[in-house]
Amino acid sequence: QVQLVESGGGLVQAGGSLRLSCAASGSIFSINAMGWYRQAPGKQRELVERITSGGSTNFADSVKGRFTISRDSAKNTVYLQMNGLKPEDTDVYYCNARVQLRNYIGAALEFWGQGTQVTVSS
Repeated sequence: QVQLVESGGGLVQAGGSLRLSCAASGSIFSINAMGWYRQAPGKQRELVERITSGGSTNFADSVKGRFTISRDSAKNTVYLQMNGLKPEDTDVYYCNARVQLRNYIGAALEFWGQGTQVTVSS
C-alpha cells in the first residue's frame, strides 16, 4: 500500500552531522504527518521528531536545538538534519508516516520504513 524508503544513515564522529531522508510512495491520498523514531536494542522505539501536514512539529527534548525536521509535501519526503551528534544518538532510525489511502474511507494508517543505522563514535 505505502512504502517508505529511508536513506542517509551511517557512521560519523561526535560533533558531526548527518541528514536522513524518507520518501513515501504508493496508494497515497494525503499524508497527515511524517516523522522519525529511533530504537536501541532492548529498548522501546521513541519519537525523535515529527511534522504534521500543517507544519507543526514535536520532538524529543534530547534533540532540541540539534535536530531539525523538514518536509517536501510535493515529493512526499521528510528530512531530518542532525547536527552536533553525540554517541548517545547511536540507534536505528525509523521513518513513520500517517497516511490517508486512496479509495479508502477508513481512518489514516501508520506505516514504517525498514530503518537506517546511525552510529556516532566518540
